[in-house]
Amino acid sequence: MRERQREYYYRLAKERGYRSRAAFKLLQISKKYGFIDEGYTVVDLGASPGGWLQAARSIVGESGFILGIDLKPIEALPWHNVEFLVEDINQFEDLKLSQRLPKGKADVVLSDVSPNISGAWEVDHAKQIELAKTSLRIASAILRPRGSLLVKAFQGDLLEGFVKEVKQSFNVVKIVKPMASRTKSSELYVLGLKFRSHSIDLREIG
Repeated sequence: MRERQREYYYRLAKERGYRSRAAFKLLQISKKYGFIDEGYTVVDLGASPGGWLQAARSIVGESGFILGIDLKPIEALPWHNVEFLVEDINQFEDLKLSQRLPKGKADVVLSDVSPNISGAWEVDHAKQIELAKTSLRIASAILRPRGSLLVKAFQGDLLEGFVKEVKQSFNVVKIVKPMASRTKSSELYVLGLKFRSHSIDLREIG
């Protein structure tokens, strides 16, 4: 059943022109919680190969704006309002993200960032949580009040502490696992809604 589900979304991505099956994860979560809307400004961390950029663009439309960031280059997409930076999110002070956004703020920050999997579970889990924390810090710097964050995490003993950190900045926090995720995978997503804006020194991020 798991393998058939995986193949189903893989084939569906090919049919609909998405660069990865992961596009359906974002589409399913967005449909359920409605945190991305037409005209929104979205920042996508760990955007390569571009599946989430495509999915987000299908929601925000012509009037929105999407900025993707990844260490890996990405093949250009055909829309004028989708841009991409080849950067390390751990070097946030060099990105000057707010200057790249139409109004200096994002409505939504997405993060599907993953570490290079070593096979040592405790190590991989710890690396993933660190990336999730980096994504949270970036979101805290660039989100508008009442904005949203969707960030990937792995199940494990460090997850609860990370969720508590998200709750310090968002009024509503959900743990979600979309149908397009593999059932056996430890992958899940932490969704923060209604960001509580607070002053932050950009030099302290990273």
